[in-house]
Amino acid sequence: MTPKGQYYVNSPASPTGLETEYVERPVRRKFSQAYKRRIVQEASECGHGEIGALLRREGLYSSQLTDWRRQAARGELTSSRSAKRGRQAAADEVAELRRENARLTRKLSQAEHLIDAQKKLSLALEQTLCEPAETN
Repeated sequence: MTPKGQYYVNSPASPTGLETEYVERPVRRKFSQAYKRRIVQEASECGHGEIGALLRREGLYSSQLTDWRRQAARGELTSSRSAKRGRQAAADEVAELRRENARLTRKLSQAEHLIDAQKKLSLALEQTLCEPAETN
């Protein structure tokens, strides 16, 4: 069994190619939202031909910048957005939508009651105004 983060490879330097050696696994880089925002901002300020220098300096690929620009356009890189992801974020969103639905349902019920009261008042006023005045 290999130590964590390492794996075996056959060494091309050996004449038979049967020697094995440990090689460190590359660690996937993770970028914070603040870093992504900073890079997107710097890229937007770059002139013609300067974006390549920015990407080389930061060790990034152009596809990463493209993805980050799309995320920024969708508002996913804003600092106000929570960092929650996955099922918990979906469950929180569903709960929030249900609360909002209940609030709007109560508001609709109130509006319907007000409209009914206005209809009744309008009918009552119409009847009193349309009745001929009786004189004795």
